[in-house]
Amino acid sequence: MLGKNIGRRLERPLTRFALFIPFSPNTVTVIGFVFMIFASSLLAVDLRTGGILVLVAGFLDVLDGAIARAKGMVTSFGAYLDSVLDRYADAAAMLAIAWYMYMHGNGVGILLSLVSFVGSFLVSYARARAEGLGASCTHGLMERPERIILLAAGAISGYIIPALWIMAVLTHFTVIQRIIHTKKQLSRRKD
Repeated sequence: MLGKNIGRRLERPLTRFALFIPFSPNTVTVIGFVFMIFASSLLAVDLRTGGILVLVAGFLDVLDGAIARAKGMVTSFGAYLDSVLDRYADAAAMLAIAWYMYMHGNGVGILLSLVSFVGSFLVSYARARAEGLGASCTHGLMERPERIILLAAGAISGYIIPALWIMAVLTHFTVIQRIIHTKKQLSRRKD
């Protein structure tokens, strides 16, 4: 939702910038992934610095798609690679937050991190499974850009627990939205 709006606004300036990047979109995807793993390792010990670097990694995640579109290099494999590495990156970030909470003796924080972790994966799975059945399923309140921004904002501001509460609730709400949306689409066609 938010990600689509931000993406549309950034598309033109990013396209111009992307034309000057000497790397392929898949290379930028891998660089962004490695950067997100580094950012996550910092999240585990320093929320503020890790949160800032998570935002940078999020920018790289947007940039790979802009490069692919700007240079006419959009491929199915590129989309697949990006999606798989995004799941690993999401896992690293949420496990880093859970570790941070563990090191600070915050049981509620650990639980919220893990509930958010599961919700994040189910948001992606709900879309992938729907698309595997031939349904379009790209909407919902808590898609990946929203999760990255919320996680980074919570880490940077020191309000990580409220951010985790929001993420824990809204990721699962998004899964429910996608289930209902997919059911409506699949009900319209005959199996």
